[in-house]
Amino acid sequence: MTFSRFKERRPMASVAHGDQDQSRLQRQVSVERLIPAAAARIFDLLADPAAHSLFDGSGTVIAGHPRNPQRLTMGARFTMDMRHRVAYRMWNTVVEFEEDRRIAWRHAIGHHVWRYELEPVTATTTLVRETFDWTTCRTKWLIRVLNWETRNEQSMRVTLERLSTLLEPVG
Repeated sequence: MTFSRFKERRPMASVAHGDQDQSRLQRQVSVERLIPAAAARIFDLLADPAAHSLFDGSGTVIAGHPRNPQRLTMGARFTMDMRHRVAYRMWNTVVEFEEDRRIAWRHAIGHHVWRYELEPVTATTTLVRETFDWTTCRTKWLIRVLNWETRNEQSMRVTLERLSTLLEPVG
């Protein structure tokens, strides 16, 4: 089962800068799915940049760069070959990392973040939440104009479906 939600959260207001803080809405889109696999198995796929094209639901991730680390860690930099009408390369840095629980990377150009959070439900079932977070994005206006919120939500649904299919128990 997949769930999604758009989030527009307000940061905690400070007394001195209350009005300024209210004008800075955090923007995120999240999709969740129960996946019949242990959190460690799911995390292993997410932490392997060579595997990203296997579960990408947007159809834009072509392949990881041959010089990428085999496994991502906090601060790791990795490059993905992409295609959306034209071929291009996307540079990323891991900005959040908690083994078997959370991994997120920020794109070097736009500064938006892709985040995966894993919550074990049982030993063999995990709630996976994927989030497109453009709170720190340099081109928020472009995301709105191109309707990337909705497009990314749809792509994330497919991504989680593909992750689930890749990790289905055999036999």
